[in-house]
Amino acid sequence: MKVRYLHTMVRVKDLEKTMAFFELLGLKETRRIDSEQGRFSLIFMAPDGQPECPVELTYNWDGDDGLPSDSRHFGHLAYSVGNIYEMCQHLMDNGVTINRPPRDGRMAFVRSPDNISVELLQDGPALEPAEPWASMDNTGHW
Repeated sequence: MKVRYLHTMVRVKDLEKTMAFFELLGLKETRRIDSEQGRFSLIFMAPDGQPECPVELTYNWDGDDGLPSDSRHFGHLAYSVGNIYEMCQHLMDNGVTINRPPRDGRMAFVRSPDNISVELLQDGPALEPAEPWASMDNTGHW
């Protein structure tokens, strides 16, 4: 099964200071998504010549009072997969709980034995919705 590392996501309280810190490390902004509806920004920063190795800074516009003391900084690891349904079935067959099933044929979340959240994203366009995934409920949180 094809798997490719995508990014690691961290939540930030002070976007400007955090970006300045990563710039000191030599990272530059490579992509930005601002969501008016969701009231958040996603800023991807990567070292020169390594755009495939970004850190995703997630900034909630209305703040996040739990930061920095509640361990919410780390969000998840992200991997693209060749076939999200096959990967989720493989994981389930090996005892892994699918916390957020790929109902949309594009995205799922699972957790490692140490409770690390892992996002799985379909490589390329989303697959057509299919059972049992389309009607599967969330389990726990991710």
